[in-house]
Amino acid sequence: MMVATDEHTEYRDGNGFIAEIIRTDRRKTADLRVEDGAVSIIVPRHVSLEKIDQILACKRPWIKEKLALHREAAPANGKVFVSGEAFPYLGRNYRLKVEQGPFAPVRLVQGRLVVQVPQGSEQPHMVRNALVRWYKRQAEQKLAEKVARYAPIVGVKPHGVGIKTFRSRWGSCTVHGKLEFNWQIMMAPNRMVDYVVIHELCHLIRHDHSPEFWKEVARVMPEYGECRMWLKMNGERLRV
Repeated sequence: MMVATDEHTEYRDGNGFIAEIIRTDRRKTADLRVEDGAVSIIVPRHVSLEKIDQILACKRPWIKEKLALHREAAPANGKVFVSGEAFPYLGRNYRLKVEQGPFAPVRLVQGRLVVQVPQGSEQPHMVRNALVRWYKRQAEQKLAEKVARYAPIVGVKPHGVGIKTFRSRWGSCTVHGKLEFNWQIMMAPNRMVDYVVIHELCHLIRHDHSPEFWKEVARVMPEYGECRMWLKMNGERLRV
């Protein structure tokens, strides 16, 4: 199995899928997950790669079944994940460039989304998974920055920011004051992302959609109605 690193992240080639290794001091056993068609394994920090390979090999039939189920359930979007296809990021389209070789995560280089994956029938799925991971990583960084920027303006202090996959919404505010955002919002124009962040921050003041809530949103973003309408009209297109 080939290994690639993306700063603090390791990957293993599972022969038909790529597994992201997440090391942590908070676990004593391995936790294998298949989410959004991407495989990750959370392990104690000092677990060897040999042990990780053993787990992946043992669980390979289960992983492949989960990946197949995800592909069947995913809505068709016409993407084939080959070089030249365009994918939006903060409202601007970037062309995909697929290179052959041991897996390497997506990089944004000179206006192109460059990803390296092994050749074979599973290549499109690996490319999609790499793109999903990239969007999620951008979401973690950009949304945290936007929350930090707008929270003082709204006048609130959220208790954390998380990234999730929602089927029919762009964000949520938990009863504990944590904000959670749909990573796919990163495909929308930058101002739409601002609106979603401001919307959820305002829920820390009013946990409803009353006239008072919308007044809070309008105080920070007077043109929020245009952003809200844009997302209603275009949201279905923001898919990988």
